[in-house]
Amino acid sequence: MTAPLPLLLRAVTHIRHHPTLPATVCSLVRRPSYTTTAADPPHPIKTPSTTSFDDDSSKRHPKWENDPDYRKWKDKEAEIFLDIDPTTLLIKDILHSARYMDGEQLTSTDQKMVVDKLLAYHPHSEDKIGCGIDSIMVDRHPQFRNSRCLFVVRTNGVWIDFSYQKCIRAYIRHKYPSYAEKFIKEHYKRSSS
Repeated sequence: MTAPLPLLLRAVTHIRHHPTLPATVCSLVRRPSYTTTAADPPHPIKTPSTTSFDDDSSKRHPKWENDPDYRKWKDKEAEIFLDIDPTTLLIKDILHSARYMDGEQLTSTDQKMVVDKLLAYHPHSEDKIGCGIDSIMVDRHPQFRNSRCLFVVRTNGVWIDFSYQKCIRAYIRHKYPSYAEKFIKEHYKRSSS
């Protein structure tokens, strides 16, 4: 008998957040068997007894031990993620959840965050704001109808879309100039223009 789906999903969530269990489970899971010939002996499967699960990060990342620049980069990368994650998660929640319907204006709290943390850093923020901001709205992109995006609704009633990813990239370039391009290249698939 199979476990109900919600119970299975909870179990998967717990396994994912366990420090060593995912690696242990992966080492025990059989991969699809393939036909082998006598010339191709089967590969041994690692078992938990032959695998080390130390929490020593230098063993998992040998570069950290020998390269101070790499360690500095990884620390700065983590700092940037801690800085931008709350904003990124909120924007994704605004765009991809049922919190806002198409054409709906953001609450004053969400709008303040979007204006202060994103729109202020857009490379063309003055052009986007124009004569002034009446509100920020969520709606379908005019060209890409399957995508939802943020719009500035100006005081004259005109509204214009803006890319939150461009804002985040510009913010990273502003606050972390020495690390921005490397971070953007590694973590943002689209062009960094």
